[in-house]
Amino acid sequence: MDATTITVTGAAGQIGYALLFRVAAGEMLGHDRPVRLRLLEIPAGIRAAEGTALELQDGAFPLLQAVEVTDDPRAAFAGANVAMLVGARPRSAGMERGDLLAANGGIFAPQGAAIAAAAAADVRVVVVGNPANTNALIAAASADGVPAERFTALTRLDHERAVAQLAARLEAPVADVTGVAIWGNHSATQFPDIAHATVGGRAAPELLAERLGGTDAATRWLDEEFVPRVARRGAEIIEVRGSSSAASAANAALRHVRDDLLGTGGGRTSAAVVSHGEYGVPEGLVCSFPVTSDGSGYRIVEDLDLDDRGCARLGASVAELVEERDAVRALGLI
Repeated sequence: MDATTITVTGAAGQIGYALLFRVAAGEMLGHDRPVRLRLLEIPAGIRAAEGTALELQDGAFPLLQAVEVTDDPRAAFAGANVAMLVGARPRSAGMERGDLLAANGGIFAPQGAAIAAAAAADVRVVVVGNPANTNALIAAASADGVPAERFTALTRLDHERAVAQLAARLEAPVADVTGVAIWGNHSATQFPDIAHATVGGRAAPELLAERLGGTDAATRWLDEEFVPRVARRGAEIIEVRGSSSAASAANAALRHVRDDLLGTGGGRTSAAVVSHGEYGVPEGLVCSFPVTSDGSGYRIVEDLDLDDRGCARLGASVAELVEERDAVRALGLI
């Protein structure tokens, strides 16, 4: 089998470090699929990335055919089949959101152009660096000739957090939870939705109502505890751990790519993908939806009903995505 070329940006960072060894071990694409890794860093991060490359070599991973380190996007994406855009400009104290979008535009627009110029024809791209949805929009707009559907953004971490929180509240194994969905933006406005979820084959809303003493109590728990905690889990981890949720983010990115390329096995998960007007989301936005894949890329699940509560929450998150789109459009980034 030919090796798959995987480019990881921000490779010297915590998420990259947590991700790369698992990819080299075959956890992302399978234990029979050889890989080549390209590590893209800014010049200041090259030395650290080179150290990671040395460790990858020392791991003697049977599937790992090569590791290359570069600060040149065109070289990094040459022949790439999978691009994992992890590195991004974090928001610093006092930074306005418009400034953050502009700073990340200076990263993701050149990377999108490099993907168009050099990546393999079958390239699939996932944006992990925040604000992930709009960074994916910028990269896709800059990748002339690459179908926008090849670009996705990571909301799988939010999905996994929602699954875990629901399982914990119902004292059930996470393996019993199916059908959770994340709608909207990867931000505090996101909507983690359990309306169509099941736990052990039973409807999750029904189980919650039984556990909490009625439908009204279940709705209060969802609105006052579940939704806010899923949306703000990253901040909670920073407060408790003193550092960001790098390992769980890397795990989610790995699962996102695996399911995109290998399929969801008939089930569904969540990913931010390009809208074509589904559920009233404006065409062209990169928005999180419930999705499925047969191995040919994520497809939006279109037959789910949203009640008034769900429509309102999705609408609020989409409004934020529209504001971000308009801001980067005004900056000339799309």
